[in-house]
Amino acid sequence: MFKDKTILITGGTGSLGRALTKKLLKQDPEAIRIFSRNESKQIEMESEFDDSRLRFFMGDVRDSERLFSALEDVDVVFHAAALKHVPKIEYNPFESIKTNVIGSQNVIDNSLRQNVDKVICVGTDKAVSPLNTYGATKLLMEKLFVSANNYINHEKHRTKFVAVRYGNVLGSSGSVIPKFINLIKNNKPITITDLKMTRFTITMNEALEFILNASIAGKGSEIFIPELKSYDMSTLIESLNELYGEIKQEITGIRPGEKLHETLINHDEILYAWKLNDMYMLANPHYELFNDKNILENYNGIEKINEMKTYSSDVAKKITKDELKEKIIELGLD
Repeated sequence: MFKDKTILITGGTGSLGRALTKKLLKQDPEAIRIFSRNESKQIEMESEFDDSRLRFFMGDVRDSERLFSALEDVDVVFHAAALKHVPKIEYNPFESIKTNVIGSQNVIDNSLRQNVDKVICVGTDKAVSPLNTYGATKLLMEKLFVSANNYINHEKHRTKFVAVRYGNVLGSSGSVIPKFINLIKNNKPITITDLKMTRFTITMNEALEFILNASIAGKGSEIFIPELKSYDMSTLIESLNELYGEIKQEITGIRPGEKLHETLINHDEILYAWKLNDMYMLANPHYELFNDKNILENYNGIEKINEMKTYSSDVAKKITKDELKEKIIELGLD
């Protein structure tokens, strides 16, 4: 799918964008365009990769016309640009709407204007039954993407829009494990909101494999979700104790807008959920082509989900302490 293609990644200088770029370069693309507003990160990334297939475009997804020029002759778009910090977004909700919602609509509109083949947006578990502004903006992003296929003239446009949804990447910038390890190294207590809290676990490499597999499988208007294990906070603390010795800890309580458990598919969405290999697929109920007969004919090996009531981190299969320790070691944060 990616060989000899021109690919554009919004938010391409972020942790996901950089990892995705590295992965895609191995697929022999014609070119990868990195679209972001951070010039220092672009300079740093350009020096680090030193690959003639990379093109660096300064720009913001809020700027529709800049996107239009950047998307000329592009085949595939990965939309990863977003404001993501939950407390900052609660304090600056207008700005998050401009980037996460209007910016996403700009990506859709200009992908259609440039007749891009396929556009994939990167979502989050926080979009499911959202409790904070960040989750609400990412829910709207998903809605825009899965609905875009309803309104286009398929004789005029070939563009397919696909959404992927997963939780926090293990060890990514700003995530809990690097934060805890940094506190441990500085002999400071780690701050725990609730020992009963559970989270899904996905590594960056697993996230990349999932995104690319969903990109290939997607025919337009779907939301794809990976099949994941989860862990609870007490297991994480036990793992860190065994790796770093007895650690200090403080219980702070759940922050405003934070959930005790992550949900990747809620009880209402299960009605439209299917299992496809090691992924789940949510079919858009408003898309006329997504009836059961068409889905079974067009997705090889797909099965309807009948027993699961919800897909959340408290009921998902748990990762063992030894497996979690191994994943922490693999992060190489020492």
